[in-house]
Amino acid sequence: MIKNFAHICFIVSNLEKSIHFYADILGFKKGFDFIDDKGKRYGIYLLIGGRNFIELFEGTPKAAVDGASFKHFCLETDNIEETVKELRAKKIEVTDIKLGKDESYQAWIADPDGNKIELHQYTAKSKQLEALR
Repeated sequence: MIKNFAHICFIVSNLEKSIHFYADILGFKKGFDFIDDKGKRYGIYLLIGGRNFIELFEGTPKAAVDGASFKHFCLETDNIEETVKELRAKKIEVTDIKLGKDESYQAWIADPDGNKIELHQYTAKSKQLEALR
């Protein structure tokens, strides 16, 4: 049986720039590196929280792979207003906060390769909480 979300993987155009964004700006903890036979880092695992990771490999990003599509991924925050304020202080473009049709607050950012990231905060009326009960 499926137990949990494990990781999401991205091909990134500049590994160091992406590590800076995900580790230094968003605060993900460096887990481990992927090192080639010549000792060069070509990928990294970063801990988002809990048992959830993001995996990055340097390469040429493509809009879709084998007909698959990707729209965005979502990061839960405990205080979306503070998160948006902190990201803007770090010169990251963040949309204004709005209440989504799911009754959860959301704002949007993008990583250095343009991958969309939703910032998400549950409310007492969030539809997701019904599913978690």
